[in-house]
Amino acid sequence: MNKEQLTRNIRQASIKEGFQFCGISKADFLKEEAPKLEEWLNQGMHGEMAYMANHFDKRLDPRKLVDGAKSVISLIYNYYPEEDLAKEGEYKVAKYAYGKDYHYIIKPKLKTVLQSVTDQIGEVNARVFVDSAPVHERAWAAKSGLGWVGKNSLLINRSMGSFFFLAEIILDLELEYDGPIKDYCGTCSRCMDSCPTDAIPKPYVVDGSKCISYLTIELKDQIPNEFSEKMENWMFGCDICQDVCPWNRFSKPHQEPLFEPNSKFAEMDKKDWNEMTEELFREIFKGSAIKRTKYSGLKRNIDFLSKAK
Repeated sequence: MNKEQLTRNIRQASIKEGFQFCGISKADFLKEEAPKLEEWLNQGMHGEMAYMANHFDKRLDPRKLVDGAKSVISLIYNYYPEEDLAKEGEYKVAKYAYGKDYHYIIKPKLKTVLQSVTDQIGEVNARVFVDSAPVHERAWAAKSGLGWVGKNSLLINRSMGSFFFLAEIILDLELEYDGPIKDYCGTCSRCMDSCPTDAIPKPYVVDGSKCISYLTIELKDQIPNEFSEKMENWMFGCDICQDVCPWNRFSKPHQEPLFEPNSKFAEMDKKDWNEMTEELFREIFKGSAIKRTKYSGLKRNIDFLSKAK
């Protein structure tokens, strides 16, 4: 089978599995991203996310993750909800965490796409990734034309904004490659202007140690008091820089039933959250990405927010 036909079949298989977009790049060293990543790390903008500094070489070269890698397939999976549960005056959760943990939903779909390749040509050396290894996913998605990296450091797609997950298949097959598209952020600075913790000090640079998502999920210590009046009731993650992005006016609700929120979760108000027991936490967030903070972490966030008012 020639690479044109194989590439076409891969794209068809990805659409069949529910992915909205598929882009393909040549697996190579990310020479433009290397100095940017190094500077970001040297400035300590990764906070306590030590894993960002680990495997620096693998993060920049997929051939160190998959022997003989020739192609990086980047895929987009929509998670934009029908209803935004982030209500004024209530505690808020980032949209990506409304339903079941995306890792367990998307990975089997990637494996099915990969299986479609092996069914056609036999065994290949490949790995699938869903935010689970040192893959510079936004860089690869941008190189393959799925969008551009916006001033808030997220990938933005002209057709659907930025409320989506990225996933990759790295494999040792030569395929037809796509190219990057231009940056359409222009002079817009809404994401920078709207961030309450000033986590976007300059375009295309996010100080992770100040980001509300980092403070509520990655940070294991107490949240610094300097942020007590700046959290805007976000208790798990944050969507502010996406909510204000003009490109997200093109977001359309996802078609993934497993991303629908638990009915009890959707009905919780501030009083319910303040009184939540560990038993209720386990019931509501079984199989959810929110379990990552554990009960103690979410209670820490809630307590911090309640004291700030």
